[in-house]
Amino acid sequence: MGDYPEKPFEAFRVGDRASVTRTFTADDVRRFAELSGDDHPAHRDGAYARASRYGRPVVHGMLTASLLSAAHARLLGTPGALSLEQNVKFLRPVFVGDTITATSEVIRLVPEQRWLRCRTTCTNQKGEIVLVGDALEGK
Repeated sequence: MGDYPEKPFEAFRVGDRASVTRTFTADDVRRFAELSGDDHPAHRDGAYARASRYGRPVVHGMLTASLLSAAHARLLGTPGALSLEQNVKFLRPVFVGDTITATSEVIRLVPEQRWLRCRTTCTNQKGEIVLVGDALEGK
């Protein structure tokens, strides 16, 4: 199991953050396509992808964004929390073999609802931002 320290809402501060890193494999893409039903050839068909604007298969955007769920879980710890909202903007493609770091950072506390507004980012191994967004988490 992951590292989920016990953290009550009152312990959170603006600037608290957590990250998770993963290198995407062709098997990850295959399994995500099977689970999600998104089997568009841009993700798994080399010939099709070579003729596309990126020249090779791209990792599903939502597979990349799913790393944010793990970053939120590490940030929020236990007792559990509830994801209420996630907004994402895809800035760059992610390819098989890319190593992506997803980060969730508290940017605002809403004590009366026990909510945390978080800035979310995913960066690749070159330090390029591939995804930005924000999330609302209920603790």
